[in-house]
Amino acid sequence: MSGSFRKHLFVRRGNSLTLIVHFQLFAVADDDGFLGNTKSRWVTTASVVQFSHSAQNLRELGFMLRRLWLRWTLVFAGWTCAGLFFASQTYLAYKYSGGQTHLGIILKLNLADWYLWGLLAPGIIWLGRRFPLEREHWARSTVMHLIAGVGIALLKWRLVNLFRHYVLGLPSGVSLAYVFHGNLLTYSILVAATQGYLYYQRYRQGELRSAQLSAQLAQAQLQALRMQLHPHFLFNTLNSIATLIHKDPDAADQMTARLSDLLRLTLENIGVQEVPLAQELEFLERYLDIERTRFSDRLVVRIDVAPETLDASTPYLILQPLVENAIRHGIAARSLPGCVTVRAARDGEMLVLEVKDDGPGIPAASASNNGIGISSTRARLEKLYGDGHVFELNNAAEGGLAVKLAFPFRLMPPPANASNKEGGRG
Repeated sequence: MSGSFRKHLFVRRGNSLTLIVHFQLFAVADDDGFLGNTKSRWVTTASVVQFSHSAQNLRELGFMLRRLWLRWTLVFAGWTCAGLFFASQTYLAYKYSGGQTHLGIILKLNLADWYLWGLLAPGIIWLGRRFPLEREHWARSTVMHLIAGVGIALLKWRLVNLFRHYVLGLPSGVSLAYVFHGNLLTYSILVAATQGYLYYQRYRQGELRSAQLSAQLAQAQLQALRMQLHPHFLFNTLNSIATLIHKDPDAADQMTARLSDLLRLTLENIGVQEVPLAQELEFLERYLDIERTRFSDRLVVRIDVAPETLDASTPYLILQPLVENAIRHGIAARSLPGCVTVRAARDGEMLVLEVKDDGPGIPAASASNNGIGISSTRARLEKLYGDGHVFELNNAAEGGLAVKLAFPFRLMPPPANASNKEGGRG
């Protein structure tokens, strides 16, 4: 008796079918008996076929082939247009000068002439790149191009005569004196076009490098402005803890724990310049927990945020220094309770943030002379948005100081690591 068991295993990873395993078990029984006296042997065969078939790679390959096909089609069309243009010129010259016009021969001669230039063009372009006409090597490059130009002019003349004789069957060839200067001029034009393209490439690369350097400089400046806030905020908080540690040890211990959470959240976002508004409000809430411990019932905070703004892109740590400034000048300077209001709303294409306190406000003469928090906020907005932002610092009509920020409303894209995690589930 014999039997078999067969198994196929398909392993799929992402968009790729990467492994197929096929194994088969054969059971062969002797004729001596059945069941009890069965002498059986199991033969196991296994075969593994491994291949990689990535849909993404196929799409990229197809895109590259389409681009290559489009490029060569455009090159062929360009040389064809040149041939047709000069064919029409030759035809009209013969027609209006009273000569015989053979349109078919004229087309063949002119198209063949420019298709030959198309075949020679890659070599000419290579020469233009290999011997650029630059200040350091202009003498050597000029000599090389003169030699190459004469050689290609002679080669082109010879190829045209071979075509005329063996393809068109014309008995006589064209004179070298008739085409030599034109061939040399065409070579010079192709070399000049190559040089112009090389200069354009260098110009674009220079612009790109300049833009990258400017972006890196701006990023470094933004990071330096953010780093100004961290010691300033940390010093103020530690000063508050030192004040409470003898008066209210429990409150000081609680404030220390909350400061630890706040610093951990700060370290998780090192190098980040913009976050969703919801994340910025979360950080602000951690900071306000510390200040509520410090001021107890003297501090009232109202947060009024439109729901559609929670995913809006916001400069990281933009609200904390403004709220700290409002508490310091509007609440801490007096014994009575005070209120700080934080608002966020969308106004057309702008996100508007406002921080307001009900303190004494500031004198008009000192409106432009602010501390680290306000000055750093101004500088960061200027670096991030240029002229596309609004920063207003005014005494409110009903009392207190109001700080208003406005900058372009943009939804924050989801984090890349979150999308990768979702794509990796299966």
